[in-house]
Amino acid sequence: MEPEVAAPAPAGPPTAAGGSTLRAAVGAGQVAIVGAPLALAAKLVESTGFDAVYLSGAALSAGSLAVPDVGLFTRAQLVEQTRILARAVTIPLVVDADTGFGGPEDVALTVRLLEEAGAAAIQLEDQVGVGKRCGHLAGKRLVTATEMAEKVAAAAAARRDPATVIIARTDARGVLGLDECLGRLEAYRVAGADWLFPEALASREEFHAVGGAFRGRCPLLANMTEFGVGPLLDRGDLESAGFAAVLYPMTLLRLAMTAMEAGLAVLAEEGTQEELVDTMQTRAELYDLLDYDPQHPERWLAAHGLDASADPDGAPRP
Repeated sequence: MEPEVAAPAPAGPPTAAGGSTLRAAVGAGQVAIVGAPLALAAKLVESTGFDAVYLSGAALSAGSLAVPDVGLFTRAQLVEQTRILARAVTIPLVVDADTGFGGPEDVALTVRLLEEAGAAAIQLEDQVGVGKRCGHLAGKRLVTATEMAEKVAAAAAARRDPATVIIARTDARGVLGLDECLGRLEAYRVAGADWLFPEALASREEFHAVGGAFRGRCPLLANMTEFGVGPLLDRGDLESAGFAAVLYPMTLLRLAMTAMEAGLAVLAEEGTQEELVDTMQTRAELYDLLDYDPQHPERWLAAHGLDASADPDGAPRP
């Protein structure tokens, strides 16, 4: 049995908006969902005006654990990161739950835990759990469409808030072809999926073909990950193709890693970061993003339901 998830910091209930907000946003127009490799990045996504934030399994694997995206993080680790990101923002949080950590009963538990932690939407995929991999790589193995449909049905039945969005992703395009991809998407829609996610479509024409098949029937999610098998289409083209939501799962992590690599090279060569200072987020900008006044720290604590007086171990009391 997995250990209980430790209470994250800061304490308090989830603050991310629920599935009803996400559904309303899609009803009003196309939404953009940006992956956040850490909570501070999630706050930046929100402050920039994007519709939702994404907890990517690939970003969690690489960014937090420094391991490849092959299903190595635990459900407890995913729930903990969901809690942290949900408390950082008020916009909806979409969570990549990979294969759901097992069969239908396991999927049901995963949905309940993630929903409780603050997820507005929960994404499941139809790969085999052991040895799963990035959807844009070769060598993927799929469960049967029937097995995945059972997982989708279990996920939809398990949610406590009927507005929580269940997203069904299929990796069939890269394994069995576009026709199988379309057939599985329809099976998952019938099983209870609220949104459909065709992974690794290979061309603009394929996006338009899938969009045409489901336009007006079910919202579609397009994955605009960099260095994948498909083109990086702009949001206008994707909207015309019939995609209600666009996902950018790894963009911020990739940008951040390149910036850190460049900064480390300067630091190693020059022995000082002085020439980098003008490219950095300032202390004042950080505090502004955190809505924190260092002259009055008690105001931030009070705003987040924390008592400024400390326990003997120095931690603020909720």
